[in-house]
Amino acid sequence: MIAIGDVLVSDQVLSEQFVCDLNSCKGGCCVDGDAGAPLNKTELKKLDEIFDTIVPYLEEKGLKEIEQQGRYVYDKEFGWVTPTIRGKICVYGVKDANGIVKCGIEQAWLDGKITFKKPVSCHLFPVIVKSSKLSTTRYVNYEPREDLCKAACTLGKKLKVPVYEFLKEPLIRTFGIKFYNALEATARHLKKEIKK
Repeated sequence: MIAIGDVLVSDQVLSEQFVCDLNSCKGGCCVDGDAGAPLNKTELKKLDEIFDTIVPYLEEKGLKEIEQQGRYVYDKEFGWVTPTIRGKICVYGVKDANGIVKCGIEQAWLDGKITFKKPVSCHLFPVIVKSSKLSTTRYVNYEPREDLCKAACTLGKKLKVPVYEFLKEPLIRTFGIKFYNALEATARHLKKEIKK
């Protein structure tokens, strides 16, 4: 574990390599899981604010489910999450012509309609951030799905892209640029130590 302020980062975030391979996994992380995408309280308000704008980007099945369940639901284990369709695909997920599940929210962002890219938990995947219930400590762990992310792990190794580099944007979004710079400096230092 690497400590940067009150954030504890798993060594694997620096040592492992990962690059999403959507042609292989087909966006399976938007389909496969124990619940929808975890949301923080700020994101609940954000979803309410942008909802009318993202409606044209969503599929009919997702919209029907949102009508029944709401824009977000409370899960006993994970807290606030995005709803899913029968425990599978996220209601904000949309399939493209190649059968790849993409985020309707992100598509609206790419088109410049909104400034919110997507839930940060989705943006950070395969890194999962958990908060301590007893302190301000947050834990940053690398948790790819064994089968689903196999191709991404292979591609990451082929391209030699460490997890923290692949996730630079969402890590900065979550923890700030100073945190990321410290993480990057630690990674460089550890690399030099290994070479000695």
